[in-house]
Amino acid sequence: MKLWGGRFETGTSELFEKFSGSLDFDKRLAEVDIRGSQAWVRALERASILTHPETDAMVGALDQMLGQIRSPAFFENASDEDVHTLVIRKLKDQIGGLADKIHTGRSRNDQVSLDIRLWLRDEIDCDMRLLRELMAALIGMARRRPSAIVCGYTHTRRAQPVLWAHYLLAYFEMFARDRERFWEARARVNLMPAGSGALAGSGFPIEREGIARELGFDSITRNSMDVAGDRDFALDYLHAASLAMLHLSRLAEDWILYSGEEYGWLELGDATTTGSSMMPQKKNPDALELIRGKCGAVFGDYSALFMIMKGLPMTYNRDMQEDKPRIFDAADHVRGSLAVAELVVNTTRLKTGPPLAAVQASWAVATDLADALARSGVPFHQAHKIVGRLVLESVQQGKTPADWNAQSLAEFDPAFQPGMERFLDPAAGIETRELPGGTGPRAVAHALDEAEARLKGMS
Repeated sequence: MKLWGGRFETGTSELFEKFSGSLDFDKRLAEVDIRGSQAWVRALERASILTHPETDAMVGALDQMLGQIRSPAFFENASDEDVHTLVIRKLKDQIGGLADKIHTGRSRNDQVSLDIRLWLRDEIDCDMRLLRELMAALIGMARRRPSAIVCGYTHTRRAQPVLWAHYLLAYFEMFARDRERFWEARARVNLMPAGSGALAGSGFPIEREGIARELGFDSITRNSMDVAGDRDFALDYLHAASLAMLHLSRLAEDWILYSGEEYGWLELGDATTTGSSMMPQKKNPDALELIRGKCGAVFGDYSALFMIMKGLPMTYNRDMQEDKPRIFDAADHVRGSLAVAELVVNTTRLKTGPPLAAVQASWAVATDLADALARSGVPFHQAHKIVGRLVLESVQQGKTPADWNAQSLAEFDPAFQPGMERFLDPAAGIETRELPGGTGPRAVAHALDEAEARLKGMS
């Protein structure tokens, strides 16, 4: 069955029909296509195009389909060109010629826009829920080790000591921004396009606002030509999805390193790791590596849709059929990666000894010593040079901060006053960084409380 014809003398070739068909991927839209069609049928009744009995017959038949689409048999042996054609064919099988009225005033152009928006809206809601659960897992992990000290890095080199909870809250903030981006994308997705027709608007008195209310949209779209050629809302989703995957990839990279023997900070759970077919000792971070790898696939989907839409003339062009594989692929990767990331966080254990030892063995406390000198009145640039010389001598002599004390510091440079030796202990320096957003214990405790309160306020 086709939704067009009459103007053509012959049918399309079998080769082209196979090339142009989309049912194999857009069948995922079947449920939302049926829901949208039911709303359209009711709008046709309000416009006096369908009688109430006709509406009941159509809506009832579509309800039956909703109960059938979970079964593979619903799509078995289907040769329809797309999901919209399939639904109408099956509707006609049930109610006969009455089904031909359902497309009155409607084009597949506004129909597919409606379907994708309904589908994406549900997907975004799922992504935001998964992000919230991941953020809660990060807070839970931080609560289990609130005073653990680890090394913060810049340029992959040991930089300054920080609280482990502070590190985890950094990712909490990244994922909080991701939720905001998904929410913003949802607002642009949640505009109702039905009634826009092929490009010029429907020729029938359809109450578009009524459809919007029934389907839970915030408002209706403003321009029918824009609707026919618009996939900005899908790109907004893919942008949010790409940044969420970017942040997941960074977390994965950190934890792949931190769980390796060279760092030894983390013990990944058995639930998210695998072994080797040859090497019995291996415990591979496969879940994290897959998350890191899937990030590239989502970036590719984003770039692909950008290129598909680039330079398209107004309004609808068949190129746009290729949007759905990109959207579906990215959505699957994001949903799976978020769920697995939460599992990784919940099953990973911090081993507090190795990261603290890394801080103590290095000169990560150097900035704390320079700050102490600056607080005593030494200009910071001079303090920086004094501590730099101290580090150089220590490196040359194989000394760590623990090899210095108040007397030896004063002998090295009289600018070091009694009491400054306490900043050789990383915990002392951390305690000076109590500004909001800093790694001080009170600042981090407050940030954790605030993060939990924010979580509770997230819908």
